[in-house]
Amino acid sequence: MTGGAEEQLRERIAALEAEVGQLQRAVVSHAVVDQAIGVVVAVGHLRPEQGWEVLKEISQRTNTKLREVAEYVVQGAHCGWLPDEIHHAFVSALSRTDPRSGSGEDLGIGSRADSH
Repeated sequence: MTGGAEEQLRERIAALEAEVGQLQRAVVSHAVVDQAIGVVVAVGHLRPEQGWEVLKEISQRTNTKLREVAEYVVQGAHCGWLPDEIHHAFVSALSRTDPRSGSGEDLGIGSRADSH
């Protein structure tokens, strides 16, 4: 192999390794988003497509990446707490998505403001 061919091979390997890393991160991110949709569906008594819309709305209203919102929601289901801004956007999105949810305050996931 010539020096130029070896360099091209190294560049190709580096590019493929970077792509594999991106795909691995995407799979993990997708799994967290799916879990968060499940939490929203369970808490809000919604259909999965509505759960997706709620997560998107929270992300847009709080200017937070969707993956981060999903992580907060999944963690919040375990510890019973969400950051105030995420919690308020969650309550608001649920009440708009399903008016039968009333105020949406009985999520089982509170915020710091709720504990005062």
